[in-house]
Amino acid sequence: MVFQMIEFDPMCDKENPQKISFEDVSAAAFRIQSGIVKTPCVKSHMSTLYGLDIYLKNDFLQHTGSFKERGARNALLLLSKEAKERGVISASLGNHSQGLSYHAQQLGVPTTVVMPNVAPIMKIEKCRSFGANVIIHGNDMKEAKYQAMMLAKERALTYINGYDHPHIMAGQGTVGLEILEQVPDVDAVLVPVGGGGLLAGVATAIKHLKPHVLIYGVETEKCPSMKMAMKNDEPTSVEIRSTLADGLAVPTVGYNAYLTVKPIIDKLLTVNEDWIARAILRLVEHEKYVVEGGGAVGVAAIMAGLVPELANKKVVCILSGGNIDSTILGRCLERGLAAERRLVKFKVTVSDRPGGIAELCKLIASIGVSIKDIMQERAWVYGDIFSVRVRLLSSTNNLAITILD
Repeated sequence: MVFQMIEFDPMCDKENPQKISFEDVSAAAFRIQSGIVKTPCVKSHMSTLYGLDIYLKNDFLQHTGSFKERGARNALLLLSKEAKERGVISASLGNHSQGLSYHAQQLGVPTTVVMPNVAPIMKIEKCRSFGANVIIHGNDMKEAKYQAMMLAKERALTYINGYDHPHIMAGQGTVGLEILEQVPDVDAVLVPVGGGGLLAGVATAIKHLKPHVLIYGVETEKCPSMKMAMKNDEPTSVEIRSTLADGLAVPTVGYNAYLTVKPIIDKLLTVNEDWIARAILRLVEHEKYVVEGGGAVGVAAIMAGLVPELANKKVVCILSGGNIDSTILGRCLERGLAAERRLVKFKVTVSDRPGGIAELCKLIASIGVSIKDIMQERAWVYGDIFSVRVRLLSSTNNLAITILD
């Protein structure tokens, strides 16, 4: 699709980017406190597994399941009376749309959200349940954003960028203030990166109060928009590929966010899909938390061994969202089990005489392997008419895998 010139957003002007300040974040904290959940930051059961004191900032416990509520409420409260009456519009894969829709309903502001057709169904339905006018348009965020900005101009609505608006970034930064209150001796914070708003806000808050605390951004390798921005010294569009971390699939980081983040970030990490799946699985098994891919990238980075310098230090991972479709969750759990070789497929040829398959099953059971699925092939077994090829899907552990190998 060929785009015409994108409509101008005065709050996110690449020719005149705005850097947020600590005062912006602290003011936002006071402004939104009555409408936001102060989420817990608890020590993880996984700490001993990875040799770090891991703390999990559970911002998926916000009412709509995401940190995005913080920025949305702050931006809505700062609108003029006239803008509140006309209404607002935004484009989002889901979490910003939900946060904006929910708080706009609370504050009596008419809201329209444009979501691409790849947005999870659960997030779309949630926005509708909060009274928003939901428009499904485009194959990705770039197309959805273009449509939203066109509608903003046509209908005289205020467009609120979900990650680069200064008021949004200031609201997201309140996560950082809470982390310092809850874990005052923290050494490092791992922050998910999509458009960069959360990273900008958290880094601004923490670096102002405790400059020695390390701030690491973590993004999926399927959409490394901040990595590309750092490489080219300016926000640069990247190709969006399907990812488990759909909430982080923003093709270009914000200009305001990039300007704010660049001088204060300590390290930027990218993680692959297998580690994200394993992190989702690990959080379910060890913490009993259901977290979406974008919220699990910090844990994924630790599991992947990307932060060896943080050994024995206090590290906070921001679990930024928990809005994951049940079908995607099932795939993630299976992908995670497969990546850890706890769910394996293999095939073996056995005698097709009575008892042949029974003996195979008996052998497999003797080493502690559970058969999940079994299929027999006879027509495509060549050379021996008295044999059958058996394909198995099994649930196992590392010891049993060694035996099977």
